[in-house]
Amino acid sequence: MKQIIINGGKTLTGEIKISGAKNSAVALVPASILSDGIVKIDNIPDVSDIDALTETLEFLGSKITRQGSFMEIDNSSLINKEIPKELSSKLRASYYFMGALLGKFNFVEMYFPGGCSIGARPIDQTLKAFKLLGADVVEKDNKYTIQAKKLVGSHIYLDMPSVGATINTLLASVKAEGTTILENAAKEPEVVNVATYLNNMGAKISGAGTSEIKIIGVSKLDGCFSEVIPDRIEAGTYTILGALAGRELKVSNIITDHIESLLSKLKEMGIPIIMTDDSLIISSVSTLKPIEIKTLGYPGFPTDLQQPLTTLLTQCNGLSVLEETIYESRFKNVAYLNEMGADIKQVNDHVIYINGPTKLKGKEVVATDLRAGACMLLAALIAEGTTIINNCEHILRGYENIIEKLSNVGADIKLCEEE
Repeated sequence: MKQIIINGGKTLTGEIKISGAKNSAVALVPASILSDGIVKIDNIPDVSDIDALTETLEFLGSKITRQGSFMEIDNSSLINKEIPKELSSKLRASYYFMGALLGKFNFVEMYFPGGCSIGARPIDQTLKAFKLLGADVVEKDNKYTIQAKKLVGSHIYLDMPSVGATINTLLASVKAEGTTILENAAKEPEVVNVATYLNNMGAKISGAGTSEIKIIGVSKLDGCFSEVIPDRIEAGTYTILGALAGRELKVSNIITDHIESLLSKLKEMGIPIIMTDDSLIISSVSTLKPIEIKTLGYPGFPTDLQQPLTTLLTQCNGLSVLEETIYESRFKNVAYLNEMGADIKQVNDHVIYINGPTKLKGKEVVATDLRAGACMLLAALIAEGTTIINNCEHILRGYENIIEKLSNVGADIKLCEEE
């Protein structure tokens, strides 16, 4: 097991360059299966989730070349075979192989995906879409066998605008016979990135980024070149860090529109932000106003930033209220923040009250999931004394070169093996 050890209280200044979006890349890599040619993707982040997806593709017979942030995938020797549990359980995004393999071969056999433990994460909307496209779904002992004589375009309405279900529907329907209309689709930038990637292959997808997406099935998808968009969650995390401990901390290579919901809340708290087209400069201030916040699908406040933001709310003057509407077990960071000196009351599975400001002190804590780990990391960086974060593999799953990036702006941080 790895640990991150941080001596807190340092002022952070300099520049942090944002990497490619993990949540896009983990869909683009499995989506490559649909191409009959060679695909090339740039701005791929170097995170362990990509390593796991690469391992699965190679298991299926893909030939992959990686050089820095560039990845080339040749699926000419790919064989459709059962994806075993030891591969599918490594991350949530492995379920994009369901949509991609079904869309290419009309058949997929794999185990339920893994990922962070943040509450129920059903795939019922994905399976609903597959069935409406004409597939039969059989689940036994956590293994799914999904097959169709042929996939036919359909009118699909998602009960909730799930990013995963939206992307899986695109993957499964892009080569289906006829036209698919997907309503109540997720609007996240990652969905747009995937649709653009598929269109670069020759797909006919319109409306991505809105609640209604139209997919006209095509018979063939060719090779292409595409880029991963900047990671809005990484950008948001480091922007929050600048509000906590920055002195003119620059966060660059971002699309500011993608984090507008966060920026508006930071301005509401009284934090000055200097913005350009692709960067921002942010500094901490002595007095922060408390706020109320509620997570929603894009363009609302992202669930993936509520845990990192909780650290900042501990420094506000007064009572802040945070409501999580997406997942019911996304407050596992709260107990550890309270151990460090925070004053947070969990009302139920969806609401917490944060009373501040409180001085945080270094402790030995646990990263229970990726974004909870980011929360603990931010807390450690402003805490008095030393903090040890265990299970930090969760953090490394989603933040490229995080130790180096933070060290370069003045953090006292190191990664080591637990003794």
